[in-house]
Amino acid sequence: MALHVKKERRDFIQYSTLGVLGLVLAGGVVSAPYLKADEKRLRPPGAVEEDRFLALCIKCGQCLQVCPYHSIHLADFAKGYGMGTPYIDARKRGCYLCGAVPCVLACPTGALDHDTEKPEDVKMGIAVLEFPKSCLAVTRTPVPKEQIQRIYSHPHTRELEENVLKKLSTFEGKPCTICADMCPLPNPLSAIEMIVTPMGITRPQVKNGCVGCGVCEELCPALEPAIVVKPRMRYEDFYKEGAQS
Repeated sequence: MALHVKKERRDFIQYSTLGVLGLVLAGGVVSAPYLKADEKRLRPPGAVEEDRFLALCIKCGQCLQVCPYHSIHLADFAKGYGMGTPYIDARKRGCYLCGAVPCVLACPTGALDHDTEKPEDVKMGIAVLEFPKSCLAVTRTPVPKEQIQRIYSHPHTRELEENVLKKLSTFEGKPCTICADMCPLPNPLSAIEMIVTPMGITRPQVKNGCVGCGVCEELCPALEPAIVVKPRMRYEDFYKEGAQS
């Protein structure tokens, strides 16, 4: 009798567990297209179109290993679809557009297109001045030291990262031009510049050379970034109807 009860209990646990796992997996399969539709992730330089990227990426992490700025992360389960694939969280650390684009060279499958050979070839997204009311330049607020201390908590164990922090520190107490002056493109004026509007307001203006690297979002000293990157969008996609950054 006792053996019979134990067997029934064992069977109940086994099939209950399988049932729960089945529901979880089924839920993941059913919801995956919706998660993908709702989420656009900022991918490393050279990332091919998203469906092809997901098919080609073998989640090896080589791009992460060679990134000298700690810009690349691998998606975990909480990030939804594409677990294990590389992405960039611009607010934590943008892409500094290394001249040799080592992440692309390290990709063994073509998920990062090897035709991306220099910073100007990168097409990650487009920057947008989404919250102008929080922009320190617009509000004429000098850059407060305490609001760039957040960036010092990011990884900075390498000389290149230390150089970013040294340059950033020179903006403390001055009118904010960080997004324009810290743009890592070889010709930053092709991507972003500070302009003065007819109303006398100084603000950043994004130009068609922007590649969506996310450095402006990372370094924006506003409590919430005034300027953000729209992943997988081109300049023409966002500004085609005459919208201004």
